[in-house]
Amino acid sequence: MNRFLVFPLIKLIRFYQILISPYLGSNCRFSPTCSNYAIKALSKYGPIKGSFLSIIRILKCNPWNKSCGCDPVP
Repeated sequence: MNRFLVFPLIKLIRFYQILISPYLGSNCRFSPTCSNYAIKALSKYGPIKGSFLSIIRILKCNPWNKSCGCDPVP
């Protein structure tokens, strides 16, 4: 059941990576990028926990947050 929910979310992220992200430029402060982090989190933890981890990561990726660098999926 989880795979049926994860697959469309990952496809949506890939759509963003291929068609939208090139026009916005590389702005992510972390490695892996937020979109790659989201794909890994969704694949590892499923749609609920993976989405939660991805949202937390995206909220941390801003100019006011002092952290940056390597932030792998737990």
